[in-house]
Amino acid sequence: MKNNNKRSFAGNQTEMRDKKGFFNSVASGSGTILRPLHDLLHRSSEEAAATPKSKILNNYYIPNYILVSGSEVQRSSLIPSCPVLVFINSKSGGQLGGKLLLTYRSLLNENQVIDLGEKAPDKVLHQLYVTLEKFKAAGDVFASEIEKRLRLIVAGGDGTASWLLGVVSDLKLPHSPPVATVPLGTGNNIPFSFGWGKKNPNTDQQAVLSFLEQVKNAKEMQIDSWHILMRMKAPKEGSFDPIAPLELPHSLHAFHRVSQKDKLNVEGHHTFRGGFWNYFSMGMDAQVSYAFHSERKLHPEKFQNQLVNQSTYLKLAGTQGWFLAPLLHPSSR
Repeated sequence: MKNNNKRSFAGNQTEMRDKKGFFNSVASGSGTILRPLHDLLHRSSEEAAATPKSKILNNYYIPNYILVSGSEVQRSSLIPSCPVLVFINSKSGGQLGGKLLLTYRSLLNENQVIDLGEKAPDKVLHQLYVTLEKFKAAGDVFASEIEKRLRLIVAGGDGTASWLLGVVSDLKLPHSPPVATVPLGTGNNIPFSFGWGKKNPNTDQQAVLSFLEQVKNAKEMQIDSWHILMRMKAPKEGSFDPIAPLELPHSLHAFHRVSQKDKLNVEGHHTFRGGFWNYFSMGMDAQVSYAFHSERKLHPEKFQNQLVNQSTYLKLAGTQGWFLAPLLHPSSR
């Protein structure tokens, strides 16, 4: 069947149509992300080396009574200039995620550093903001300042960063904490786009102290989230429900069909909606991405560093990619 494609760009909206249906994406909201000030990158490293460690860490420290429900209240006259909550995917970057987790915990309050393999960010942040609201209502100035100044750090790949950005967005806070991204994945497109680089970081204390200093001085920027709408003609026979994988990575969300009462629903069509932060995949591109995720989960010992991961991704693309499609699926030519 010959397609009659039309593509229009109006503001932050993209639309593609053919005889079977249409695909539509609209910028539907934004989150706040941090971008390092490049003229301070070198200076931050020098300052971190010259300043006593204890004085530096006071800038980022959050006491237990804010982080752990039921802890004894510890009043402090010293309010941190840049309190941070750190989320680390300990399985990212081969062995680097685990090493980075240990380094951050050796420098900060252990309860400030969350292993995403043990705790989900939505539960952690929900509990934190419930606690902050409770103390603010009691007149706790320290808790109020922590909420105003809080910055989040997420160490992982693009999927991990998107996961945290999505969680923060879903909380619908009056003032969402900005997010700094540590490039600990394979592609690291989000960290690269916002100036944090693509290369996996060093995990020693000096490198972490330097990064914390960059986070403190970083500039806040907005990042768009996108809403996707897909509508296709209903088949005359058979089901049209998407077959979701048994276990998706946390950063991915299965598309859901809108209800029949939804104003987006059109008679004779099936309409699905979803969303993404930085990019999304369809068709064979998505197949390769999911194959990589599944292989890494099944054989984590094979994914020990960024270069090996990238090589594995290319191999999977070679066996499932678009250039083999004419051989495997002649109808897709």
